[in-house]
Amino acid sequence: MTGPPGAAAPGPSAAPPATGPAQRAVPPRRALLAGAAGNFVEWYEFGVYGCFATVIAERFFTPAAAGADPAAPLLAAYASFAVAFFFRPAGALLFGRLADRAGRRRALVFVIALMTLATTLIGLLPDRATAGAAAPWLLVLLRAVQGLCAGGEFGGAVALMTEHAPPGRRGRYGAWQSFTVALGLLAGAAAAALTASLLSPAALSGWGWRIPFLLALPLGLTALALRTALPGPPTRTPAPEPAPAPEPAPGIGTVRAVVLGVGRIMGWSAAGYTFLVVLPSYLQSTLGASFREALIATTLANLGFAASILPAGRLSDRVGRRPVMLAGALAVALCALPLLHLLRDPDAAAPAKAAALLAAGATVGLLAGPGPAMLAEMFPSSVRCTGLGLAYALANAVFSGCAGLIITALTAATGDPDVPAYYAGGLCALSALALAGLRGDDHRGALR
Repeated sequence: MTGPPGAAAPGPSAAPPATGPAQRAVPPRRALLAGAAGNFVEWYEFGVYGCFATVIAERFFTPAAAGADPAAPLLAAYASFAVAFFFRPAGALLFGRLADRAGRRRALVFVIALMTLATTLIGLLPDRATAGAAAPWLLVLLRAVQGLCAGGEFGGAVALMTEHAPPGRRGRYGAWQSFTVALGLLAGAAAAALTASLLSPAALSGWGWRIPFLLALPLGLTALALRTALPGPPTRTPAPEPAPAPEPAPGIGTVRAVVLGVGRIMGWSAAGYTFLVVLPSYLQSTLGASFREALIATTLANLGFAASILPAGRLSDRVGRRPVMLAGALAVALCALPLLHLLRDPDAAAPAKAAALLAAGATVGLLAGPGPAMLAEMFPSSVRCTGLGLAYALANAVFSGCAGLIITALTAATGDPDVPAYYAGGLCALSALALAGLRGDDHRGALR
């Protein structure tokens, strides 16, 4: 790998580079739609799981015995949540190398098919009352499969979208990856809220929670059809065309770029999961909010997140990735604690709380909008899927997958309701230091 991590080759943005074996040209909008569709399905499921964490804790994990810690079942549910994230790096390596060597389409088709199957099976899984001690282990197994798929999803999808983006629009096209995260989380929260509003608490806990998981089947089949229709590598490379010079093998430069990438997005990972996924259970277990109130709050935060992502990506194409992402990281670091204080204030007006939740989501969007393009610009095409996928997977495994577990455990141990603010704000402050090292012109050069 040549040049410092994050440095792109000089010159105007050119045609998309070859990715692994020779690729047929993919129209930018088709690449965008195929990449985003699978991402939507993945994050729909994660949103559903976050909303139903308390129900899953009740159905699959042994309730705390008399005198034991009442937070134990929820901690167990979040532990199974974290398991999926710790399988992501393995998925990024496995499917990333497949995408870098055999083409983006093949890897992305396999990933979405396996993810859809695992999510559907969670909706059919017998609970503890039916399967006994096997139930939580089966759930953890399916979460591990989902983690492998999710690890391969990000690198392939972002590479597909950014490599086929028109000149000067990588930030905008890459932002669609994050935008479909927001859409997926919103759809998951909406499905959970609709199910909760139509069913009694007993029916919701007994069988109704399965419905949103089963909806992943038609959604996943739609995404699979879009990806299958993408052109793959040609069966033969025309003889007169000379073979391109081989790119350098991944080495210490790639490892260094992965580590730096983790530092640049760890604040995005921590803040995103704190405000967008962990919030429902936190509001219920710590502030005594009802299930419906918690879902409304989460929906507002996700609306703010969704609204800011695409504008942030477009802005980063004009002014650069660094100023936009730095603004988001510093905003979270400064505002996380006042936000929680406002939510806990019984005298605060409902519109003020709603505005604060929208703003919290919007600050995360400033990180998520330019983030995919920023990562794509850090790696050459020969290792792009693997490198950016691994950086994202590691950051999510450590700082997202463990967010619910860490926040719940520390809040229960210390009794301090400000733990989520310390977690998200502190990691965003550290991430701002790494983001300060971004070059100001990376967004103008061609992908390597």
